This record gives sequence, structure tokens and C-alpha cells, in this order.
Amino acid sequence: MENKEKVVDIFKSSKSPLRPGDIAAKSGIDSKEISTIIKALKEEGRVYSPKRCYYALKE
Repeated sequence: MENKEKVVDIFKSSKSPLRPGDIAAKSGIDSKEISTIIKALKEEGRVYSPKRCYYALKE
């Protein structure tokens, strides 16, 4: 599975917004790569930031 889809799955399974560090811990992916993936997902319009340093999937 591609790392981006792994991150999306983690967002889907979470009931609350997540920090990049939380996603890194759950996925085993380096936190710098998580930040890059989140940035790409934001540019695609799939993720938003409900509060500073937290991210969630758009419904």
C-alpha cells in the first residue's frame, strides 16, 4: 500500500483530528514524510486543519 493511502486510512479510522506525530507513530512512517503527505493531501483538498497542527479528512 502506498504511504499516502496508509495515511488516509489512519485518518478514516480516527474519530478526531490528528497531529503528524500521531500518524507517524500509528503508521511507522517517518514524520518528515508524513508532513509531506499531509501537504499533498491539503493541496488535493482531501485534508483540512480544524486547529493549529491538527489535521482531519474532509467529509
